[in-house]
This record gives sequence, C-alpha cells and structure tokens, in this order.
Amino acid sequence: MPLTHLRLHRDSNVAPTAHVPPRPTQLVDGQRRKVSYLRLSVTDRCSFRCVYCMPAQGVQFAPRPHLLTFEEIERIVSCFVQLGISKVRLTGGEPLLRRDIVDLVRRISEVDGVEDLAMTTNGAALDKFAVPLRQAGLKRLNVSIDSLRPDRFAEVTRTGDLERVLRGLDAAAEAGFTNTKLNAVMVRGFNEDELGDLVRFAADRDLLLRFIEYMPIGSDAFWSDATFLPTAEMLAMLAEEFIVDEPQGFARDLGLAGGGPATYRDIRPLNAPDAKPVKVGFISALSHNFCSTCNRVRLTSTGTLQECLAYMGSLSLRDALRAGASDADIVRIIEDALWTKGPGHRYDDPEGPVRTPVSMSAIGG
Repeated sequence: MPLTHLRLHRDSNVAPTAHVPPRPTQLVDGQRRKVSYLRLSVTDRCSFRCVYCMPAQGVQFAPRPHLLTFEEIERIVSCFVQLGISKVRLTGGEPLLRRDIVDLVRRISEVDGVEDLAMTTNGAALDKFAVPLRQAGLKRLNVSIDSLRPDRFAEVTRTGDLERVLRGLDAAAEAGFTNTKLNAVMVRGFNEDELGDLVRFAADRDLLLRFIEYMPIGSDAFWSDATFLPTAEMLAMLAEEFIVDEPQGFARDLGLAGGGPATYRDIRPLNAPDAKPVKVGFISALSHNFCSTCNRVRLTSTGTLQECLAYMGSLSLRDALRAGASDADIVRIIEDALWTKGPGHRYDDPEGPVRTPVSMSAIGG
C-alpha cells in the first residue's frame, strides 16, 4: 500500500483542515492541544473478562502475526519521542500476558527521551513480575480494582481472584514501586456501596485512588442510564462518611506522578477531621468533559493509531512500517493524523451518548 495513501485518514472525529494556520513544530492535535503522552497497548488478550470491558461471550483476539513486534514497537516509540512524547503507558488487554514483557519494558525504558514509563495492569500476575519489571525500568503502576469483596470481585471480572491482586499490590510495594494508583470503575447498582471502603483501603496502603465514571465503550448492552454513576453522586455518597474538599486540579497541577485526566480532592473521615487527608482522583469523562485538556494518543496492539478513545482508529502504523516506511515517514504520518483530531468525544451528546463500538480490551485501556 503506498505510503501516501496511508496518510489519508478521515472519520467523524476529524476537524476541518482548510484555512488553518501553519502547524507548530511540537506534536499538537487539530485543536492546538500539546500531545505528550502515549498509551501503548501490547496485547488485546486479558486474563479477566470484566463485565464493562468484554461481552459475556468474549471477543475475537487478534492473531499473533498481526501484533506489533518488539522491534516495531521500539521504532514507533522512538518516532513519538521525536515528536515530544515523554510519557509512555503500557496497557492491554492485560500487558503482563504479552510474552517477554520484561524485555519489552527494558527496550522502551532505554529509548532516549522516555522519561516516565508506566503500566496499567489487573494485578493478577504482579506478584511474579513486580521485581523484574522494576529492574527493567518500569517506574509506575496503575492497578485496576473495582471491589474489595471476593465474591463481587469474581462477579465483575468473571475470572478474577481478589487475593491474587492483593498479593500483587504487596509485591509491587516490596519491589520499590511508589505512587501506585488504584483504578476503580464505579457502576450503579453494583459497587457504589464500596466507595468508602476503597478510600480507606487506599489510605491504609498509601495508594492514590481514582474513581472512574463508566463509559459507553463496547457493543455489549451493559452500559445504560441504570448503570452509569456520575461523579456528583459519588461525591454525595462520600460526603456521608467523609469531609470532601473542593477539587484541586489535575495531577500535573499538584506535582503528582503522571498526567492523566483525574481531578483530585482531599478526603478526610468525618469523625477524624484532623487526620491526614487521602488524595482521591475522579475521572469524569461523561459528566465533566475534560477533552479540552487532552494530552494523549493511543496505539492499539495491532498498530492502529487511535487519536481519541471515542472513535475507532483506521490508520495503521504497522502497515506503514511493513510497507517500508522510514522513521521520517512514520513521524509525518503521526503528525498528519493528530492534526485532524477533533474537539472531543460525544459520550455526553444530549441526544444520547455515542458508543465506541469495540471493546476496551481491543482499544487498549
């Protein structure tokens, strides 16, 4: 396929390119937002089958030859670094299922310009991998944990064992990981009664906790108004047990590790107002659209560039590489694609949220 054809990429999320000023030299998208953060999926496979991520019947995983090789990943990361990307997060699926993942972590950590290499994991294999990942150059971890009740955890993950995840968190701490974050997707009618328990758990373990609004991603019908829990309701529930301060800003505003979309607040027990506060983040993609501050781009495990979580990508960096593209070609393709990115998602469309039709495991966290 000619490289000139690979650069042509248009979908419903693109912004018009006519009558725009000359493009700046740093990587920015079509709305002049600086892009400094790459979320890189290394596999679409996962050891869990979470109800909000995959349909009950599962999904068709990509054949292994379709995945980016380690050499291709290393080249692509180097190209992103040339464009100013300094933060890389490895996602999945479950990244620890990718064969020789420790070697991949080492390769990426040694790319000059990668300043912050992190990983999002379900934690089920972390007790085995924590030490080698740390030694290979991984700096930070995000661990998904939506319930602290073993039976409920098994229900939401369909295949998960809470005890294994807790062992993984212990192993990460012993390996020297700090600033570890917990991700909890809150689903109405399922786990909102654990908001306080999750805050106390994070406080006891000195972890950063983020509550995430459930987003309409995937073709499964599980997401609805009945399962969506907005941040405002989470805050109201927490206020029954805690003193909840006003929002303080994003991680970058507070000097916290990472550059994600959570807005943080300090939370203290009502019965101990002088206690050290717990810093809790809220990722409110639907109720408080943060698209104007977007600083990230995604790459799927098969090499598809996904400029926005809400829209299926169609431009393959893998195909460009395998067609003989040079690094300079890849850089230009990335620039062109980001320059057509539109203002934001349509999950909050007043006529009804626009659903991302593929599962989160295929997109990459």
